[in-house]
Amino acid sequence: MPFTPLSRTPSGPRRRSLLAGAAGTGAVLLAGCSASGSSSEAVGGSSSAAARARARAARDSERLAQRYEAVLAAHPALSGRLSPLLAEVVRHAEAFGGGRRASDTASASASSASASAAPSPEVPATRKEALAELAAAEREVTDRRTKALVDAPGELARLLASVAAAGAGHAFLLTEDEK
Repeated sequence: MPFTPLSRTPSGPRRRSLLAGAAGTGAVLLAGCSASGSSSEAVGGSSSAAARARARAARDSERLAQRYEAVLAAHPALSGRLSPLLAEVVRHAEAFGGGRRASDTASASASSASASAAPSPEVPATRKEALAELAAAEREVTDRRTKALVDAPGELARLLASVAAAGAGHAFLLTEDEK
């Protein structure tokens, strides 16, 4: 029987189409999510662990939103590209029980210094470096959320997975011009 080499061309969807789809469906997936926990989260000692994980995820999203706002303040020309991602990050914070609402995003973008008591993150001088830093921050938060999935109860795990997928899509979209 003759040896037939395997094709190196993958037969499934390409990575770009998967990531672009993940970014587009992030908002749809969050539509069914709420800030309140499910009844299964209140069982046993997992309630406080779930509350801590939810609070950490909300803080991560709020800090990420601050980074976006700082970049927008330093590089207003990126508004068309970053505003939709910022709005989604704010919705993620809301889904985890964060304080700011998506309707506050426009006013927060205009005045990032007054949006939070925390100091504004340093922003690189070039747009390319600023986008690279935002992508790195998205990847860091995505990695932290993916690791938190192991200990999270059902509904919170689904929310973490959904938001982590959206974050991976954001990181891809932020670095898309580099390729």
